[in-house]
Amino acid sequence: PELTVYCHTSIIFLYLCALKENMALNGNLSGFSFVQLLNLINLAKKTGALTVENEGRTAKLFFRDGKFVSASLQNGHVPLVKMLAGVKLIPASLAAQLAERYKNISEKEAGIFLMNSGLLSQTQIFSGIEAYLQEIVRALFFWREGDFNFSDRELPPSDIILVNLDLENLIIEGSRNLSEFEDLAKEIPSLDMSLKFSARPGVDIHKINLNASEWRVVSLVNSQRTMKEIAQTARLDEIGIRRIVYNLLQAGLVEIVRPISI
Repeated sequence: PELTVYCHTSIIFLYLCALKENMALNGNLSGFSFVQLLNLINLAKKTGALTVENEGRTAKLFFRDGKFVSASLQNGHVPLVKMLAGVKLIPASLAAQLAERYKNISEKEAGIFLMNSGLLSQTQIFSGIEAYLQEIVRALFFWREGDFNFSDRELPPSDIILVNLDLENLIIEGSRNLSEFEDLAKEIPSLDMSLKFSARPGVDIHKINLNASEWRVVSLVNSQRTMKEIAQTARLDEIGIRRIVYNLLQAGLVEIVRPISI
């Protein structure tokens, strides 16, 4: 049996259907949001893998009894060293060396070596994995299109380190972010537009109190560069760039303009 979701459907109905043994859940994020999917998996205490595909990107999240335990991206499972480097627990200068050293051993063995070397504690390793996985989930909240499939027959590889993350906080955070995103999208509908500095005589932008992310965006403002390109260069997601642009707009520092072709 299979349940395919094509449109907005009652979460209660889906919850009851998902409780049936061996039922697969398929659909598109245009009709059933990622937050709703997490809520369903949490309520039904599902075990298995949720695969989401969008514009050539693929993410696979693994769950056990409704808990988030691991994830992989389009190129497969992310190596432990890369995860820990991604959350700044391992210096980038050391990460490449460690990745090469541990490339032929299991993730669990790599974790033991990291602990034995005194580089990281067990608590730091688990915290780092959890932080990295949470970042994957936060990015998926803003996938508005794409196919998804949940399979209760697929389990994570046996040689990787699993965590045990509760979904409730992620669901609440995702709901808040979606609400904020919708409000910001009304103010800044398209990231394909550009920015230019406002003509405000006597205003010295260097004397304005901006945080590091805002300064990065300001340094990239150019009427030939779209906000989407600024976000990619500044390593910001869609909600991040919209937050900053909104703040700069409210301060009267920038204006939204059509991109100028070279």
